[in-house]
Amino acid sequence: MSLDDLYRETILDHYRHPRNKGVLEGADITGEGANPLCGDEITIFLIVRDGVVRDVRFEGKGCSISQASASMMTELIKGRPVEEARGLIAAFKAMMHGEPANGDLGDLEALQGVRKFPVRVKCATLGWVTLEGALQELASR
Repeated sequence: MSLDDLYRETILDHYRHPRNKGVLEGADITGEGANPLCGDEITIFLIVRDGVVRDVRFEGKGCSISQASASMMTELIKGRPVEEARGLIAAFKAMMHGEPANGDLGDLEALQGVRKFPVRVKCATLGWVTLEGALQELASR
């Protein structure tokens, strides 16, 4: 199996079996995002206690890239301090815009191939941009 096949398999696994998908009752904050060019939609639900992302879920519809990226994102940030989550947002967005992966992104490195297709980068970053907005709104309260 080639590296590209392994990456493709990881993305399809998260798309077909999304982790942390569904409405999170009692969420502290809900963020919504959409990509009008392709119709992808994401809603992020967060419970944050003592500066730590205690729980996160997402709802959405769209392409395999947007949904798999959101699934992988929720696995990565759950249980992490908000500031660490912000660092992961920056690292992922940098990777999707050509920076080398920093090794903390886990399965998300499977999405590196997407950056060859600039239109799809918006699909991959939709959940992250939505999460970033939700965290900013939470901080402004």
